[in-house]
Amino acid sequence: MKQTDRGSFGSKLGVVLATAGSAVGLGNVWRFPYMAGENGGAVFIIIYIACVLVLGLPCMVSEFIIGRHAASNTARAYTKLSNGTAWKWVGYLGVLTGFLITGYYGVVAGWCLQYVYASVAGQLHGSPQFFDQYFAVFSSDPWQPILWLCVFFGITHFVIIHGVRNGIERASKILMPLLFVLLLFIVVASCMLPGASAGIDFLFKPDFSKMTSDVFLGALGQSFYSLSIAMGCICTYASYFSRQTNLSNSAVQIGLIDSMVAILAGLMIFPAAASVGVRPDSGPSLIFITLPNVFEQAFVSMPIVGFFISLMFYALLALAALTSLISLHEVSTAFFQEELKTTRNRAAWIVTVTCWVVGVFCSMSLGQWSFLSIDGKSLFSLFDFVTGQIFLPIGGFLTCLFIGWFVPKQLVKDEYTNWGTLRGRLFRVYLFLVRFVCPVAIAAIFLHQFGVV
Repeated sequence: MKQTDRGSFGSKLGVVLATAGSAVGLGNVWRFPYMAGENGGAVFIIIYIACVLVLGLPCMVSEFIIGRHAASNTARAYTKLSNGTAWKWVGYLGVLTGFLITGYYGVVAGWCLQYVYASVAGQLHGSPQFFDQYFAVFSSDPWQPILWLCVFFGITHFVIIHGVRNGIERASKILMPLLFVLLLFIVVASCMLPGASAGIDFLFKPDFSKMTSDVFLGALGQSFYSLSIAMGCICTYASYFSRQTNLSNSAVQIGLIDSMVAILAGLMIFPAAASVGVRPDSGPSLIFITLPNVFEQAFVSMPIVGFFISLMFYALLALAALTSLISLHEVSTAFFQEELKTTRNRAAWIVTVTCWVVGVFCSMSLGQWSFLSIDGKSLFSLFDFVTGQIFLPIGGFLTCLFIGWFVPKQLVKDEYTNWGTLRGRLFRVYLFLVRFVCPVAIAAIFLHQFGVV
């Protein structure tokens, strides 16, 4: 069957919003706040921003260069630039990572939709113990999470089959501004609560006595994961860039949007938490267990406002999850479309169905199929661990070595400067960071999580 045209983004705004949508996800709205809460607040944010600049952006530009130069799916892009050497497997690792994340990430995205429904139905009322039990019962239910998983994959599939320009780009131009509007509205409401200033101080008044190696490495890891590095998303989207796209400027703009959303998420959560005396270091349970109780207590005198804030918050979570899931789905869709030489529609169906099956197994492993576990980790937790803590660091590390030491320097410079049409004053800085700083930093993150450094 004849392969359909790959398509391309139609505008600079589309490039930035779509790629930023890939980066902006639950890692910003969920992981960043609890990481900041556990690691000293303002100190963590300062180190995080520095890490985005010296680690995240160079890695992003590297994936941009690979994707745009090859104009292919992630696996084929690395294969083209590797000249048939073993470096091609880095691209296949990226596709595999994105595929596995798509499966279990869809489960978490479905949880967000359940909480939107629960907010509308007025079910999110009760004591902290109630919210703890509510989440435990729902997440282990054999049918409800799978139903929401179907809904979320259905929405994602609808966007993907409409192509790059009419699907991904058009959806990003709607979803990203809507996400910002919801985020800003909740931030304003949260910061106006009595006692909210303590939460604001926690985020913006650094206590440098809390600066430790763990805080530094935590910020380093968060900057890496929140930008969707090594998932195949950035490389795949870059394959749709035009030859006129300024890669370094686009990376900076995306990094700014990504960091802004993360900091605003902190402003949305910590002032409300401070107003009711909840500690900011609630950990991973912050979103689905701690926050429903926070919103209920914070707006107890304004129940209507509390209802809308809770609803908008989980709608915001669902939007953030959707923009990321679209990009993750596209990684595998582009791969199957080009490698099987089939249509986008058929490739999208392959990804939707197979990732749905993966999601079903991951979801069931949290409940009735608890026997699906290895070394005490459920299948869901195992996928999260393997992709997030093993595949992503290894993929990012190898990509830096690939661009820094294997790909011809002139090719890298030509892409960076758009074939000499841009001055590229920071090219030497970029190359130094990719060759030396980024690999060392990523290796430190990887080894630290296993207690080696």
